[in-house]
Amino acid sequence: MAPPERKIYVRPIGLAENPQSYNGATIRLGNSLVWCHQLALEFTENGRIAERRLVSVADWDTALSDLSDTHAAHAQILFSNLRATHAPLQLGERTIRFDQPQVMGILNMTPDSFSDGGQFADDAEKAADAGFAMIQAGAAIVDVGGESTKPGATPVWEGDEVKRVVPVIERLARSSAIVSADTRKAAVMEAALAAGAHIINDISGLLYDDRAVAVLREADCPLVIMHAPSQGDDPHQNTGYSNIATEVFDWLEARISALIEQGIRRQNIIADPGIGFGKTLADSLSIINNLPLYHGLGVPLLFGASRKRIIGALSNEAPASDRLGGSVALAMKAIDAGVQIVRVHDVPETVQACRVWRGLRDAALTVPGLE
Repeated sequence: MAPPERKIYVRPIGLAENPQSYNGATIRLGNSLVWCHQLALEFTENGRIAERRLVSVADWDTALSDLSDTHAAHAQILFSNLRATHAPLQLGERTIRFDQPQVMGILNMTPDSFSDGGQFADDAEKAADAGFAMIQAGAAIVDVGGESTKPGATPVWEGDEVKRVVPVIERLARSSAIVSADTRKAAVMEAALAAGAHIINDISGLLYDDRAVAVLREADCPLVIMHAPSQGDDPHQNTGYSNIATEVFDWLEARISALIEQGIRRQNIIADPGIGFGKTLADSLSIINNLPLYHGLGVPLLFGASRKRIIGALSNEAPASDRLGGSVALAMKAIDAGVQIVRVHDVPETVQACRVWRGLRDAALTVPGLE
């Protein structure tokens, strides 16, 4: 019998508001306003955690010397990725910086989305006004979608999806708003980009449509790849996980490598662990509690849990319309972990929370050092 495969992961566990508290013996996670002073070296065998070693950042080199050459090399790559500085995205007249948290507003042009389906169906002017309101409230990006991907949703023909989203994208783009198109279909991507969209947000990681990679390679634009257990019509199909946090990490890591090999630039990739997509409540909670791990992918992170079932499950089955408190709480949990973009329905409330958080961080960074 072959010995079990042993893999190594580097998980930040000692997070800090500033590097001064640890005399500079920290790393800055993904160029965010979150620092880390302690790491967990976690070893898995056949997907399950077999060993954990706690290492301070100050003792990193010593910890590496105790590893096999293979594990040390991979651990060093992950350590470097954790500290990666992500260049700003220059999108038209506007810039998205990753050294502070950004809010992406959700604008669904669907009749059946789980939270706000039908609100703007067949009314591009009203939808665009809602997008403008999000920008005015402080959203950096408006994410326009024309197909619901909730459990049990019926796939939408690409022609209908184009008709839903293009008129809204055109109106928003004319005002210099940064627009993301939430789609997994190459034809919709092409139409959205031609209408002025700047970013593509694909829940299938460019696996649903065979032409998607070529379209994005040619466009050379930012894209969000999300983890889902299935890239078919139903993205929620799954057969279970041994260790959800590391399996999602592995999938995203492999997908990023594959896209780079196919000509997509790493600087264009943003990763989303896919909260709620083919994941149980326990699965989603595990991912959320392990969010710092995903900085090891070496790309900016996007987090979307707004109004999702996880909140209802933890709050007496509150309906989607009554999940504001939980949505803001989860967004702030992600920002505390250094996530660069949070995707939300409730923009003004989330932006306000982000601004208060930013004020606290700015104050922490002004703490005087030791004399």
